Amino acid sequence: MEKLRKKLIFSVSLIVLVIAFGTLGYMTIEGWNFLDSIYMTVITLTTVGYREIRDLSPSGIWFTIILIIGGVGTVLYTLGIGAKVILEGELVEVFGRKRLEKKIKELKDHYIICGYGRMGRIICRELKSKAIRFIAIERNPDILKEEEDVLIFEGNATKDEVLKKVGIEKARGLVSVLPTDAENLYVVLSARGMNPDLLIVARAGEEGSEQKLLRAGADRVVSPYHIGGLRIAHTLLKPTVVDFIEFATKSGNIDLQMEEIAIQEGSKLVGLTLDECGFGRELGVIIVAIKRTTGEMKFNPTFRSMVKVGDTLIAIGETVKLKMLEDMAMAEK
Repeated sequence: MEKLRKKLIFSVSLIVLVIAFGTLGYMTIEGWNFLDSIYMTVITLTTVGYREIRDLSPSGIWFTIILIIGGVGTVLYTLGIGAKVILEGELVEVFGRKRLEKKIKELKDHYIICGYGRMGRIICRELKSKAIRFIAIERNPDILKEEEDVLIFEGNATKDEVLKKVGIEKARGLVSVLPTDAENLYVVLSARGMNPDLLIVARAGEEGSEQKLLRAGADRVVSPYHIGGLRIAHTLLKPTVVDFIEFATKSGNIDLQMEEIAIQEGSKLVGLTLDECGFGRELGVIIVAIKRTTGEMKFNPTFRSMVKVGDTLIAIGETVKLKMLEDMAMAEK
């Protein structure tokens, strides 16, 4: 489409030049005024067939022949390019919309990202790196044109009908990072009403908004300014600790990663102690904490700590080793 637009601009510029060339030619050769000259040029290029404004001199006749040969071809070329741009643009829009609707219908257990701004882009990038299905909602059409490899739905996320169109009833979770707390509050209220089991994470900008969002139905509320301030303070006070956490949680790092791994029912790890699981000896993975189904977080568990169904292991290790641990945590087939 971009190449076609450039061709269209180029061909329109050619028409302007041809009209200017013809007008100046008639003014110079025949001595006509500007209005008569441009009128003669236009009816010649459009092949309307009106008679000449005035009788042409031999030089004027030859000039008209040259203008017809060069100008009419340029006009036809421009009209062809214009029609192609319009036709292809409409086809792209129609097929693009159909393709988007088909992809949305196929979504299940996906995440909905409300707002594709600075924070939304980072969230989508992380989900994409983990091959997790998601769809973003954005109402700014300029942003939609920039992204082609991300599934984005144009609309206002605070509207119930928009949330329904992106499959909120089948979604696993929703993240609301809209510009204002009021918009995020609307999204949380609507989403919780339409899907009671949905995991909802919302962004809070102002102090006091966190409790309102939690009361509205959000499972987690994140305040970027609060977290950013703490991060800067810790960078000053505990730079080495911050460096380690950043290294362990950086996306795409193959040397070391920190992951959470859920223990499923039927896993061969259920009922074993950490020592019997052999995470450290065989995999070289460190279990930092165990989160029980009750919500209790057990930090630095001992080797006698038992693994139970529904536990979430917070582990640090190489990416390949963590993947092996994830396979062990799944139910045996």
